Amino acid sequence: MSVVVAQLDIAAPPHEVWDFAMDPAKTLDWVTIAREVGETSDGPLRPGYRMDQKLCLRGVSFWVHWELEEIDAPWFARWEGKGPARSKAIIEDRLAEHDGGTRFDYRNEFKAPLGPLGAAASRVVTGGIPEKEANASLRRLKALVEG
Repeated sequence: MSVVVAQLDIAAPPHEVWDFAMDPAKTLDWVTIAREVGETSDGPLRPGYRMDQKLCLRGVSFWVHWELEEIDAPWFARWEGKGPARSKAIIEDRLAEHDGGTRFDYRNEFKAPLGPLGAAASRVVTGGIPEKEANASLRRLKALVEG
């Protein structure tokens, strides 16, 4: 399993950051590896809400089927995703008030298929790309929300 952690302060109140970051229609604006948003559930975010995303790492595109497992708006969201070949991911977004703005904490756990062999292959293929992309995405989110 690999874990990516990123954190960034944004000069906007938590509810504004939350509304932008959690809107599936805005995903392509700030998530650097997102290429397409497929089907999403109707209505507001809630446990069981589903969203499909086409992501791309190192030129390889793949679909991830996300389900929102836990939500405490505008402070916390936990998404569980299923990707190709039984790969799995968990994303946790935590927002907190900080210095008149918002501290955004992002955590992604990725479990590659095929056990330890798959995990080793995943590290070779992706290298430090997930961490770089997580930080780039948060910087893009910051620019959009603050701009």
